[in-house]
Amino acid sequence: MLRNALQRAVREELVQRNVAKLMQVQTPRYRVGRGLSVAEAKKLLADVRDDRLSAAYVLALYLGLRRGELLGLHWSDVDLNGGLLEIRTPLQRVDGELTLTAPKTRRPERPVPLPAVCVDALRRHRERQAEERGAAGDQWVESGLVFTTRRGTPIEPRNLNRHFYPIRERLGLDVRFHDLRHTCVTLLLSLGIPPHIVRDSVGHSALDVTMNIYAHADMSEKRAALDRLGSLLDE
Repeated sequence: MLRNALQRAVREELVQRNVAKLMQVQTPRYRVGRGLSVAEAKKLLADVRDDRLSAAYVLALYLGLRRGELLGLHWSDVDLNGGLLEIRTPLQRVDGELTLTAPKTRRPERPVPLPAVCVDALRRHRERQAEERGAAGDQWVESGLVFTTRRGTPIEPRNLNRHFYPIRERLGLDVRFHDLRHTCVTLLLSLGIPPHIVRDSVGHSALDVTMNIYAHADMSEKRAALDRLGSLLDE
């Protein structure tokens, strides 16, 4: 931050040189969870099939949406017929208040194509929400949000984590809710999807984030790669 501030001062000719550029800093080490295997992801999806927040888990796994992006998603941002949604205003708690904020990355908005399985999940969720609206009657608060409480109000982000706790314990999963996003990225990369497509799909700020944080091969993948090289050189 200091280096960037001084560099701006150099451009505006307030100082002659950026002395912070002389400092050498270590590359930050990011902590990411291990994510889910394909079998575990299928097991999770089957378990939450009838849950009122089932669609949130589907979008987290298939699209890699962040918690705040899920909870800030409005129906006006979703085009089920066209198979598209846009990430506009993530929901976060700021200074003690639930607030719709700007997206995390520099891109102001992020269009995301919806696979058929996500469209189906959202259609079922919309029907369930209509039933909850009818049951709540005058107590329903119309927020326009896709994922709400049973009265239509925004969901506290930490409560989505709490909702996941009994599910992961029931299934024996040692992951956080955020690791569903990690699962999406790693599975896409393992399918050979070009990194720049993965970056744009999940909304990483830069390709380095996609590759340096998420793209780590396990021992079997490394062995297979080296065996392929060996076969090539032996021909």
